[in-house]
Amino acid sequence: MPKAKKAAGMLKVTLVKSTIGSTPYQKKVVEALGLGKLNSSVVLPNSPATQGAVNKVSHLLKVEEA
Repeated sequence: MPKAKKAAGMLKVTLVKSTIGSTPYQKKVVEALGLGKLNSSVVLPNSPATQGAVNKVSHLLKVEEA
């Protein structure tokens, strides 16, 4: 059975769209990522958990490799 590859590196995640009008769940995901105000950025590890959270609110974010 092949083992899954672990994602390496870091991601820079920036909030580029307001959470006004988003569902309460999406607002909690943005907050859990460490983002608050517009254009705030955080550097997070590129892990499956981070990728899953980013995919949930990808329409609000800009993601770059850091």
